[in-house]
Amino acid sequence: MYTRRKKDYIPSNDKDLFEWIRFLIMYAEEFCERWGVKPPPEEFKTLFDDFTAKMTKANEPNSGIVDKRAKNEAKARLIKAARDYVQGHIARNTDVTVADKLEMRLPVYDTIPTTVLDPTGQAEASLTFPGRTQLMLTIKHVEGTQSDPRAYYGCRIYYGVYAAGDTPPESGKDIRASKFTRRRKELFTFQPEDSGKTAYFCIRYENSKGKAGPWGPLGSAIIP
Repeated sequence: MYTRRKKDYIPSNDKDLFEWIRFLIMYAEEFCERWGVKPPPEEFKTLFDDFTAKMTKANEPNSGIVDKRAKNEAKARLIKAARDYVQGHIARNTDVTVADKLEMRLPVYDTIPTTVLDPTGQAEASLTFPGRTQLMLTIKHVEGTQSDPRAYYGCRIYYGVYAAGDTPPESGKDIRASKFTRRRKELFTFQPEDSGKTAYFCIRYENSKGKAGPWGPLGSAIIP
């Protein structure tokens, strides 16, 4: 059993690291031609030999803190070289098979793209008035419309301020200003001269690719 850091394929235990890199070098030298890459460079193998020697010395009964520090420094250099070789020649190489990666105890990446669904439900908001010229929108799902959280990355709020003589919007399509949010609550603070005017809002879900769902119901309130 290999001891590894969380979410890291490189063993942290000295003995496990030694065995893993020894096998990695041997395996890569045997199959690098099939993968279409260069074998592990001499510098990499030199760092492995250096770590092996310093690990052996640090484990001797009469070793001291200087020996352990030297071993840790050699270990850090070796880990960097191993990571550079794996990431540069193996990790995303399509000629390296899943069986190869499992044999080398490397992570197998999912190459099948995750489907991002289009939003199909609607969102709306309830309004509160926390202060002068302020409106707080609490976004919620419109009951009765389809709910699929995988498609609802966030919401785009369309908003506009209309004076008494202005033609009010009939739907969100008539409102030009917008802001994207992933928060459930969004505070709008308007200018002092907007007090007494009407603010209109309309919300659409958006997925992670920016595809918008259906328009939600139009909402409005008098700006305090």
